[in-house]
Amino acid sequence: MSTAPYDHIVVCIDDDPASEPALQEAVRLRALGPGKLDIVHVAPRPRLLITGPYGYIPDPVDLYVEAQRWLYDRAAEFPDAEAVLLDGYPPRAACEYAEEAGADLMVAAAHRGIVSRAMLGGFAAYVAYHARCAVLLVHPETAEDGES
Repeated sequence: MSTAPYDHIVVCIDDDPASEPALQEAVRLRALGPGKLDIVHVAPRPRLLITGPYGYIPDPVDLYVEAQRWLYDRAAEFPDAEAVLLDGYPPRAACEYAEEAGADLMVAAAHRGIVSRAMLGGFAAYVAYHARCAVLLVHPETAEDGES
């Protein structure tokens, strides 16, 4: 039996700076003992870009390759972690992955404002409600202040 509080941690990141404290907290928790750390990112889906009278949809393969490159570069800083790139609706894809992988903790940033959450839903809110494992939501100001 492991002495670490969690055997398998999944941390969800994106390219928003608010993800950094969540990643650092997951790394800190993983360092408390042996176990697995997965750094998860969900590739963005193409969106219609309107430029003048014409629209443009970016190539999904290009978006996926770019997301993969970004994730692998980011995860390279943590040699004991595994980079996992997913596709789909981000919070659902992350929850499904955590369940399938047998994670016992999901870590994510809680950084969207109340208006944004009310209008668009929120990754953190979805994960907190739907994940089948413990969830740790890290607020950027909490992590920066060193408080818990």
